[in-house]
Amino acid sequence: MSTTLGVLLKQLDPTLTITMVERLDGIAKESTDGWNNAGTGHAAYCELNYTSPNDDGSVNIDKAVNINAAFEISLQFWSYLVKQGLMPAPQDFIHRVPHQSFVWGERNVDMLKARHAAMSAHPAFKEMQYTEDREKMREWMPLIMNNRDDSEPLAATRIEHGTDVNFGAIARNMSKHLEGLENFTLSLNTEVKALKKKADGRWDVTIEQNGSRSKVDAKFVFLGAGGGALPLLQKAEVKESHGFGGFPVSGQWLVCEKPELVEQHFAKVYGAAPIGAPPMSVPHLDTRIIDGKKAILFGPFAGFTTKFLKTGSLFDLPKSVRFNNIKPMLSVGKNNMDLTRYLISEVMQSHKDRCNSLRQFFPDAQDKDWELAYAGQRVQIIKKDENTGGKLEFGTEAITTEDGSLAALLGASPGASTTVNTMIGILERCFHDSLASDEWQTKMKEMVPSYGESLVENTDLLLSIREHTLDTLNLNP
Repeated sequence: MSTTLGVLLKQLDPTLTITMVERLDGIAKESTDGWNNAGTGHAAYCELNYTSPNDDGSVNIDKAVNINAAFEISLQFWSYLVKQGLMPAPQDFIHRVPHQSFVWGERNVDMLKARHAAMSAHPAFKEMQYTEDREKMREWMPLIMNNRDDSEPLAATRIEHGTDVNFGAIARNMSKHLEGLENFTLSLNTEVKALKKKADGRWDVTIEQNGSRSKVDAKFVFLGAGGGALPLLQKAEVKESHGFGGFPVSGQWLVCEKPELVEQHFAKVYGAAPIGAPPMSVPHLDTRIIDGKKAILFGPFAGFTTKFLKTGSLFDLPKSVRFNNIKPMLSVGKNNMDLTRYLISEVMQSHKDRCNSLRQFFPDAQDKDWELAYAGQRVQIIKKDENTGGKLEFGTEAITTEDGSLAALLGASPGASTTVNTMIGILERCFHDSLASDEWQTKMKEMVPSYGESLVENTDLLLSIREHTLDTLNLNP
């Protein structure tokens, strides 16, 4: 998020002075790193939790359509960066990997069939294939279909131009570009200790590096620290932070790098979430391609920790409790017992238990071929709710102050996939006057050709833009 905003701003106004602060010794080592997320370019092609059933048995695809349009905006911006030579060749950060949904059981088959009917009728998803034919499914996902019960109802959908994205590579390459520009400073091993609003509306940002403290005077501050954004927002003591809390959920993957298995699976295959599981825990068996190396990943397996970052402190959660958010946080704890029980059961699992879950997807999986890896930390949003006192949100939310001098990014999935759309929203709220100028408008159109148009409403434009980005990023089948 931070590197994207930095590049957007520097493209719009090269004279801006920007300081980027990173508490670790390198860029994108938390949730953005390739192995700390699933790398799915979230376009709603395979993620069943982005659609929901209506009372009449039909399927609501509104959320899926919006997420799909947001991802297309990211693809446009990455295409611009590639064409301008500001990013490396597409194969260094993005690959075409088919996106599939796969379900078993009569009820789930009926659900997937209704989902396909609703989605394939929309131009954004017109290429979605549906099958209950086992031979076709063997062609799409041989590992998953080997030695599967012939009497079990099965169904699958598939879109060929899904993506596997190395978000860490994107962030590091954008940072490298920024470091080569004038008036840009990257401070590694540096932590923000305090944020104080001054009388003139600017911010005093106290930072610490190697035990030495200094201050940065800033007209605008963006808090893009992943799970660490909430504590920073609270340090700023702005009214917009009131009522917000965080619910940390850790993640783990089973990873296989055995060549004879890796070469038999080429797709991201998403199933249905267990009852009580958070949406981020939808099980999936994924092809991953990181720095040219292929692997298969299965998960995620959720867990609970009080850390807000993978490299955070066990005191992160208790230190985030305030008088203005304690009621929403207690309400969420009280009203989400299914989630609590689910997390406890996940924490108690053994390697064999996790592999048994994997065998629901890949019946022939052998425990010895899979190793456990720890994913990035996710902090789900807790916010006030008039009816319940507090609610748990599983999306991504940008918080901006009334005067536009500070913005923060909270939440998790779809997260990185919708970064460009989210950061454009920050620009519209915090740089409104500048963005209204002809110069900025022209540059925005150059970077994101669909800017100013709705890809949700203008599906002809969506399909035209998609043809361009698939070609530019080498994502055509």
